[in-house]
Amino acid sequence: MKPYLEYITTPRDASWVLFDRRLERIPFEWHYNAEYELTLTLNSRGQRFVGDNISFYDDGDLVLIGPKIPHTWCSTEAVKEGQMHQALVLWFTEAFVRGMIDPHVELHPIRRLLESSGRALTFSEPIRAKAQKMICDMLGQTSGTRIISLLNLLLLLAADSQTSFLTSVANQPVNLPTAAEERIGHVISYLHEHYREPIEVSKLMRIAALSRSSLHRLFKLHTFMTTNEYVVQLRIGNACALLINSQKPISVIADEVGYNNLANFNRQFKALKNKTPRDFRAAFARP
Repeated sequence: MKPYLEYITTPRDASWVLFDRRLERIPFEWHYNAEYELTLTLNSRGQRFVGDNISFYDDGDLVLIGPKIPHTWCSTEAVKEGQMHQALVLWFTEAFVRGMIDPHVELHPIRRLLESSGRALTFSEPIRAKAQKMICDMLGQTSGTRIISLLNLLLLLAADSQTSFLTSVANQPVNLPTAAEERIGHVISYLHEHYREPIEVSKLMRIAALSRSSLHRLFKLHTFMTTNEYVVQLRIGNACALLINSQKPISVIADEVGYNNLANFNRQFKALKNKTPRDFRAAFARP
């Protein structure tokens, strides 16, 4: 599993990133970025996990995600069998927004759009169709032409009167010093690799090079939960993907995500998802 905190490198000849990702399947990789992210998913169907929202997605899915909102896509099938799943991902920073968008009153609708992305946004079908063509056209453009296309794209999205929120609450920005954020990032990466195992606080303290009290304080400031609550989120989140994308018995799934007690798994799953694992699987079963 990739590190939870995904760092984006901007090319030298650009102030933002357009990434054309092609895969045989899109795996479940629960992560977040410091940037705004606009993702267009093509030739792919499956489940989309954004914050506390889990939804089906289909070909042409378009989502705008604000900074530091956990998310992932997890494919179940390609629309055109034998062809690659494709994700066209646009990343741009708050510094880019302040420098390029905020000084110009004509672009202020974009600022309002981005402020709404704290709950993640989906768009109406007509807007998605227009945006898909604009994004695909960007792949063949120079960096100078591409930035103009980005602004036109964001203005198009800002004009959509039928956007929908994905998450139930807005993501709260976290302002941590860079060094502290990096230390907590190392802890989060470790938890994503080892969430199935018993987690020792002493091990996390060594990874972060922090005292117990500092670790707990900074971790909660960064994630809005304790380390134990975070591990439960990881275990249950991965259990959701297995329930949706496999026919494995629930007892096997419980064991695979770190529960050796089925009753405890069922109890924690229902507390987090308001459904039993069995009911959750049934709700996401395709007709």
